[in-house]
Amino acid sequence: MNYRLVRTSMSLDGMTLKALENLAKKWDISKAEVMRRAVSKLKEQADLEDSRPSPLKALDWLQKGGGLLREEAEKFRAEVKAEREAKRYWWES
Repeated sequence: MNYRLVRTSMSLDGMTLKALENLAKKWDISKAEVMRRAVSKLKEQADLEDSRPSPLKALDWLQKGGGLLREEAEKFRAEVKAEREAKRYWWES
Protein backbone atom coordinates (compact mmCIF):
# COMPACT_ATOMS: atom_id res chain seq x y z
CA MET A 1 0.00 0.00 0.00
CA ASN A 2 1.45 3.35 -0.99
CA TYR A 3 0.61 6.25 1.24
CA ARG A 4 2.41 9.34 2.35
CA LEU A 5 3.57 9.40 5.96
CA VAL A 6 3.41 12.63 7.92
CA ARG A 7 5.44 13.03 11.06
CA THR A 8 3.45 14.30 14.03
CA SER A 9 3.81 14.51 17.77
CA MET A 10 1.39 13.92 20.61
CA SER A 11 1.37 13.64 24.36
CA LEU A 12 0.52 10.26 25.88
CA ASP A 13 0.16 9.31 29.51
CA GLY A 14 2.43 6.62 30.94
CA MET A 15 -0.13 3.81 30.82
CA THR A 16 -1.00 4.48 27.19
CA LEU A 17 2.65 4.70 26.20
CA LYS A 18 3.42 1.42 27.99
CA ALA A 19 0.46 -0.28 26.30
CA LEU A 20 1.63 1.08 22.93
CA GLU A 21 5.14 -0.27 23.51
CA ASN A 22 3.82 -3.66 24.65
CA LEU A 23 1.63 -4.04 21.58
CA ALA A 24 4.46 -3.01 19.28
CA LYS A 25 6.71 -5.68 20.82
CA LYS A 26 3.99 -8.32 20.86
CA TRP A 27 3.10 -7.79 17.20
CA ASP A 28 6.69 -7.02 16.16
CA ILE A 29 5.71 -3.75 14.49
CA SER A 30 6.49 -0.09 15.09
CA LYS A 31 4.55 2.01 17.58
CA ALA A 32 3.41 4.14 14.66
CA GLU A 33 1.93 1.06 12.99
CA VAL A 34 0.11 0.18 16.23
CA MET A 35 -1.37 3.69 16.20
CA ARG A 36 -2.36 3.41 12.53
CA ARG A 37 -4.10 0.08 13.15
CA ALA A 38 -5.87 1.39 16.25
CA VAL A 39 -7.13 4.50 14.47
CA SER A 40 -8.21 2.43 11.46
CA LYS A 41 -10.15 0.01 13.68
CA LEU A 42 -11.84 2.83 15.62
CA LYS A 43 -12.78 4.59 12.36
CA GLU A 44 -14.27 1.33 11.08
CA GLN A 45 -16.37 0.98 14.26
CA ALA A 46 -17.51 4.62 14.10
CA ASP A 47 -18.57 4.21 10.47
CA LEU A 48 -20.52 1.08 11.38
CA GLU A 49 -22.29 2.91 14.22
CA ASP A 50 -23.15 5.78 11.88
CA SER A 51 -24.74 3.37 9.40
CA ARG A 52 -27.02 1.79 12.02
CA PRO A 53 -30.57 3.10 12.28
CA SER A 54 -31.65 4.86 15.45
CA PRO A 55 -33.71 2.73 17.85
CA LEU A 56 -36.89 4.58 16.83
CA LYS A 57 -36.21 4.08 13.12
CA ALA A 58 -35.52 0.38 13.74
CA LEU A 59 -38.77 0.02 15.70
CA ASP A 60 -40.69 1.81 12.94
CA TRP A 61 -39.17 -0.56 10.36
CA LEU A 62 -40.14 -3.60 12.44
CA GLN A 63 -43.68 -2.33 12.94
CA LYS A 64 -44.02 -1.92 9.19
CA GLY A 65 -43.18 -5.59 8.69
CA GLY A 66 -39.39 -5.64 8.88
CA GLY A 67 -39.01 -6.22 5.16
CA LEU A 68 -41.33 -9.25 5.04
CA LEU A 69 -43.99 -9.44 2.38
CA ARG A 70 -47.50 -10.14 3.61
CA GLU A 71 -47.47 -13.59 1.98
CA GLU A 72 -44.17 -14.48 3.64
CA ALA A 73 -45.46 -13.38 7.04
CA GLU A 74 -48.67 -15.38 6.69
CA LYS A 75 -46.72 -18.47 5.63
CA PHE A 76 -44.39 -18.06 8.63
CA ARG A 77 -47.34 -17.68 11.03
CA ALA A 78 -48.95 -20.83 9.62
CA GLU A 79 -45.70 -22.80 10.00
CA VAL A 80 -45.24 -21.65 13.60
CA LYS A 81 -48.87 -22.46 14.45
CA ALA A 82 -48.56 -25.96 12.93
CA GLU A 83 -45.32 -26.57 14.79
CA ARG A 84 -46.84 -25.49 18.12
CA GLU A 85 -49.92 -27.63 17.61
CA ALA A 86 -47.74 -30.65 16.77
CA LYS A 87 -45.89 -30.34 20.08
CA ARG A 88 -48.68 -31.38 22.40
CA TYR A 89 -47.82 -32.92 25.75
CA TRP A 90 -49.15 -36.28 26.95
CA TRP A 91 -51.63 -34.63 29.32
CA GLU A 92 -53.17 -32.51 26.55
CA SER A 93 -55.84 -33.95 24.31
